[in-house]
Amino acid sequence: MKVGIMSDSHDHLANIRKAVEIFNEVGVGFVLHAGDFVAPFVANELQKLSCPLLGVFGNNDGERIGLQNRLKSFGAEVKVQPAFIELEGKQFVIVHEHELVDALAESGKFDVVVYGHTHNADIRKASNGCLIVNPGEVCGWLTGKPTVAVLDTETMEVELVEL
Repeated sequence: MKVGIMSDSHDHLANIRKAVEIFNEVGVGFVLHAGDFVAPFVANELQKLSCPLLGVFGNNDGERIGLQNRLKSFGAEVKVQPAFIELEGKQFVIVHEHELVDALAESGKFDVVVYGHTHNADIRKASNGCLIVNPGEVCGWLTGKPTVAVLDTETMEVELVEL
């Protein structure tokens, strides 16, 4: 299964639209969002995904109830971090902030740790083989390079895709 991974969309509708188009084109079976959607209206673009979405709230998600309700209206889900999910036999944990990423990876409980917040892409393996993925930022506001990631759960390889 291909898993789309995104973070820090910060209301950038054009880039969210591009991310959704890419995920739909490559046939991802699930999308994970590592927080900072920001406003509930971003759901208008995210509902065009051809697969389920699970995300966590970030530090800039102010209208949480509105965002949660809007995403829930089409079957997507957003939770207070951490969020846990099993996809294709792989254990995922999704967080926004980066402080506990290495500890989560080294815990031995997860195959993949997904995080955001830093706006910088980070794809690496912990010493125990746990995959750590920060897809960078969808918005492009800080780095000038908007990106998402696509993870293949069979090969455990990640492709960083520029929007």
